[in-house]
Amino acid sequence: MKLRLVDDEHHRHFAGFEDKIIAMYARGMTIRQIQRLLAKMYDIDVTPELVSTVTDTVLSEVAAWQSRRLEPMYPVIFFDALRVEIQENDVLRDKAVYLAVGVRPDSTRDVLGLWIEGSEGAKFWLKVFNDLKTRGVADILIAVTSGLQGIAESLKLRYPATTLQTCIAHLIRKSLECASWKDREELAAAIKPIYMAASARSAEAELAAFEAGPWGQKFPGVAASWRRAWSDVIPFFALPPSVRRAICTNNSIASVNARLRKIIKTRGHFPSDDAASKLIWLALRNITADWGRAAHNWTMAMNQLAVCYRDRFTRGSKFEVV
Repeated sequence: MKLRLVDDEHHRHFAGFEDKIIAMYARGMTIRQIQRLLAKMYDIDVTPELVSTVTDTVLSEVAAWQSRRLEPMYPVIFFDALRVEIQENDVLRDKAVYLAVGVRPDSTRDVLGLWIEGSEGAKFWLKVFNDLKTRGVADILIAVTSGLQGIAESLKLRYPATTLQTCIAHLIRKSLECASWKDREELAAAIKPIYMAASARSAEAELAAFEAGPWGQKFPGVAASWRRAWSDVIPFFALPPSVRRAICTNNSIASVNARLRKIIKTRGHFPSDDAASKLIWLALRNITADWGRAAHNWTMAMNQLAVCYRDRFTRGSKFEVV
């Protein structure tokens, strides 16, 4: 006969299953799915309330992680978002989970926080930057984003010296979405001289040449999208090649979001913001388990950033230029 477990009743039979429940939840399983799996594998019948209680135990850890002290200076922080469905007042709402991944002066990475919001804008981003300030981040050298609304205005208010850089890979992907699959390889080759240019002036000349050429004529939206983002593109061309290679893509955060999307897709919607936060935090804990070593391509980039931003770099870190 199956053993039915309620919150306090027969708790001695439940020892050791809390970690299993949390591990299953971190993989994106719903409470009902966890129930069924425990019944099938261990012949144990648990209540939904008990599973929820067990997973809720991580909320205090999420809160501590979200308010922990951060580094005084981050050479680069990547900002990005993924969409999730969360139930609110009996209605499913499409919300964004915003993540910030910082690269430390020693080239290691860290997820600095997650914020859930129904709509983005300057007011929301001001809250994010105030949070980072409160947690000890005094300076950010470069902030890399992918078309997030309202971030520029708020960044200027809280971190006026920070360089805002549009993710080049994001612009390339958006450009290629204008074309059919058969045209994308050639369109990508036509765009490449723009972001591979040696300077902002030559990049603008390449953009003009693309716009006037056959691919620009065929896909006028491509040049238009680059021009709209141009003020946040051109800082890229003032940076050394090793730094360009490191920041030209937001892979540091895009790969995290890709793995999170797979987990969230298997789960569907969330009953609350807290439910989304605890799952995403647990998943992030697994995803970043091997982040103790230096990120790829960043060691050389950090040396170059230390040269370019010498005073700001050395004031905010113990990093030595080599």
